[in-house]
Amino acid sequence: MRWFWQRIRANTQSWPGYMAYCAATTSSALLARFYRQGCPDSATPIQDVPLVALDIETTGLDAAQDAIVSIAAVPFTLRRIPLVDRRYWLVRPPSDSLTEQSVVIHHITHSAIEAAPDLMVVLPELLEVLSGRIAVVHYRHMERAFLDAAVRDGLGESLLFPVVDTMGLEAERHRSSLRARLAGFIGRRPTSIRLADSRRRYRLPLYQGHHALGDAIGTAELFQAQIAWRFFRLTPLERLWS
Repeated sequence: MRWFWQRIRANTQSWPGYMAYCAATTSSALLARFYRQGCPDSATPIQDVPLVALDIETTGLDAAQDAIVSIAAVPFTLRRIPLVDRRYWLVRPPSDSLTEQSVVIHHITHSAIEAAPDLMVVLPELLEVLSGRIAVVHYRHMERAFLDAAVRDGLGESLLFPVVDTMGLEAERHRSSLRARLAGFIGRRPTSIRLADSRRRYRLPLYQGHHALGDAIGTAELFQAQIAWRFFRLTPLERLWS
């Protein structure tokens, strides 16, 4: 039946219904607590939605074979980002998954993760921060796919939840719009929708990238700017989430 609810969710944006179904059918007490918290209704104005910026760093780009090495979660609103509530975890991936290439990118070394806990150890804290909030990420196919794969490995069940994807919102304007398509037709290079380049368009300060906490804060700031510049505080959640 889960495939049925996944189709319903995809076609109608019925995330509350999907999460209620998962709460009733999961065999994991941990996931049941998370799903029971549900999520806001799709018609909720974004100004009234509890938000949390979420970012991960990984050993690679393939959720099927790579692993998470750090996670950051920063609860925020459209008005402020209370850093006192930030959370950051180093987690230990499988011993053979940390590569020289990934270390160069995120600077998390073997010695840094030697004493770090397994992801399943910090999962209850992470789910507590995410519970009842809408996660805001920059490229949903990283955070959601990697967490889903990790929970499948650890608990034998899927973990799916709604997110707002700031990269996706940039893509709507700079990759999918008629103007962007015409620019591509005449040979212009596509506009970058990477986090740093997207922030630059909104005149936000540059941070050092590929640190989960810094990127989570940067994503929260980017979303605040996107709402202020391109949307409205009364924009319904269904216009923004996926």
